[in-house]
Amino acid sequence: MAQNFHSNSQLPSDMSTAINHTAQPSSEFYSIFSEEEVLGIIHALEVRREIPLKYSYKGRGAKIWDDFYRKYVIPTWYRTSNVEIDLLKDNFKYLNDNIPSGKKVNIVDVGAGNSYPLKNFIQRLNKLEKINKYIALDISEQLLHLSKNNFNKWFPLVQFISSTIDIENSCIPQKLFQNKVNLEIDDTAKIFFHLGVTIGNHQNRDEVLKNFRDSMGENDFLVFTNETGTNSKWDGNVRGGCKYHVEEIYGWVKSKIGIKSEDCELVRKYDLKTDSIVANIKFRHNYTLNFSRMGIDKKIEISLGEEITIWRHHKYDIPKLLQELERSGLELIHYSIDKYKSHIMVICKVASS
Repeated sequence: MAQNFHSNSQLPSDMSTAINHTAQPSSEFYSIFSEEEVLGIIHALEVRREIPLKYSYKGRGAKIWDDFYRKYVIPTWYRTSNVEIDLLKDNFKYLNDNIPSGKKVNIVDVGAGNSYPLKNFIQRLNKLEKINKYIALDISEQLLHLSKNNFNKWFPLVQFISSTIDIENSCIPQKLFQNKVNLEIDDTAKIFFHLGVTIGNHQNRDEVLKNFRDSMGENDFLVFTNETGTNSKWDGNVRGGCKYHVEEIYGWVKSKIGIKSEDCELVRKYDLKTDSIVANIKFRHNYTLNFSRMGIDKKIEISLGEEITIWRHHKYDIPKLLQELERSGLELIHYSIDKYKSHIMVICKVASS
């Protein structure tokens, strides 16, 4: 542990830069994450110097996301539209027309968050009596609790099911589609949603798309949204999630890992290696991150000037999107771009063999 020196202490400049600082994750950190998740964070830090964004939605991170969404995304009198909700409205007819006459669908909301983006869409389908059940999936138990409270208030007569899942690491369990009465797999067609431009935040998009593909039947649809454009032409102006959500995540990570504010800075930039806009913590000193609970004893050395990614976002252009879908065994059947030409909604199905 570095010693504390009085302000009038005389230190050679080369000695001051050689001092190593130690960060100990808080007790709350270990209460939020399972042993497997802590090991996942350690692995990501060691291999690619990253704390995956998905973990920031757990614990108090759920409230941070909900507060951000309510303040900056939900339509209000002074912000009358929401790009994602508008795209869902524009694509309602296409999806509704592809539900066989007299049939219902299961809505599978992966990364459900507070469930707000799908509220109007489900309301319209429900009026047509086409909703069988709503299945909310998220990595965060806290967000699922929020989703349940919201959904049951909006749609008290629609069956609500929820489960934690990390779509980067696993498919969606088929047991979620079982009928409660006879435990047989429900063959009702499903529409899988992955909204909130979340696909662009994943470290391994190919794996996510493959897990969706392996969770889908031939009559199912996958619907997701993302920003469009070329990442490398980013103008450096921070806005939306890259500004407000990132600032909250930055504070959350420092607090939970035990990094002092004066020892680091927040850097946003284009990352050529991942073709993404990233937000990184840049260290002003040599640092040791000391993980020493749950039977884990691991020290990670971070050098002065090194950076750790805490947020990422990848925009799509159509040719690259088609390549990713093809690699994952999915087929694009419909898409639309919003009036600002900034966001895309993609509808796809399992590719025919």
